Amino acid sequence: MHIAIDIAPLSTEHKTRGIGSYAKNLIEALQKYEKKHSYTFFTRGIKVPKNVDLVHYPYFDPFFLTLPLRKTKRTIVTVHDLIPLVFPDKFPPGIKGLLKWRMQKFSLMGAKRIITDSGQSKVDIHRLAGLSNDRIDVVPLAPAPIFGVISNKKKLEKIRKKYKLPNRFVLYVGDVNWNKNVHGLLDALHRLKFDLVLVGKAFEDKSLVEMRLLNKHIASLRLAKRVKKLGFVPEEDLVAIYNLASVYVQPSFYEGFGLPVLEAMACGCPVVCSYVASLREIGGPAIAVEPNDPENIASGIFRVVAMNTDEREKLIHEELAWVNKFSWKSVATKTVASYEKALA
Repeated sequence: MHIAIDIAPLSTEHKTRGIGSYAKNLIEALQKYEKKHSYTFFTRGIKVPKNVDLVHYPYFDPFFLTLPLRKTKRTIVTVHDLIPLVFPDKFPPGIKGLLKWRMQKFSLMGAKRIITDSGQSKVDIHRLAGLSNDRIDVVPLAPAPIFGVISNKKKLEKIRKKYKLPNRFVLYVGDVNWNKNVHGLLDALHRLKFDLVLVGKAFEDKSLVEMRLLNKHIASLRLAKRVKKLGFVPEEDLVAIYNLASVYVQPSFYEGFGLPVLEAMACGCPVVCSYVASLREIGGPAIAVEPNDPENIASGIFRVVAMNTDEREKLIHEELAWVNKFSWKSVATKTVASYEKALA
């Protein structure tokens, strides 16, 4: 089987985000674990190679034309989530966005199969795009191999000094979109006496409306001295930051997957996360909280920070065992199984 994979996410603004990471790790995993097949890489907008059996588009956006309307080869599309369509009042598409969604939906109907990250996203795709469940394959993601426990104390201290990190801090990694509930995390932090470190490219973009609102919220709660915004961090440094954090918090209202939860677990960092949507599927032994209740989020954080050594080690051990169930070898195997279904 010869598969063509669109690598556009590796050359756009998505290369430093989850979509770019997915494309990169998928390609590496396929080449490492599924060597009986061959792969060709192309960029959207360039003609699809003629000598391929199947084309895989690893990225889909309902409001941007990421798929061709006419397909010359059997096609598979990865749809990570449809959160903007699940909450249209929070992500208003406008007239142009709605028109593009109709075009994208039409194009999606022409795909042989859909790959998605979670059972929750499968439900959403079936409901909102009208695709039958038997055409949608759930392939859970996994942390990149680089994420793991660091025992080298000197290396950790070097990163602590590089980013001027406090000795004890709460960590959040991701975006500032409404569904991430960073405002709720700030409200929870206001009830505690811990520092918060925010990692993500969006946190250094002052032009974003979401960031202006977030900065106002930080100021209104008088948390400026306790909130550190690092912006984009190279992956190798992020691994150390997870290792240094006292607790990782994912307070989302909704997720299509929630990869930082597994990344934190792989690094031996205790996790507090919302018990909603896909986080129910991947949270495992993490401390579950209610995202609409800042008091409950605060209690979850405090519960972890107040643990004695044995309790903390027990939670970390359970999380490491849980995250070991997710691997890129499994992602590659299940992705190829989806390819084979598309060609059957």
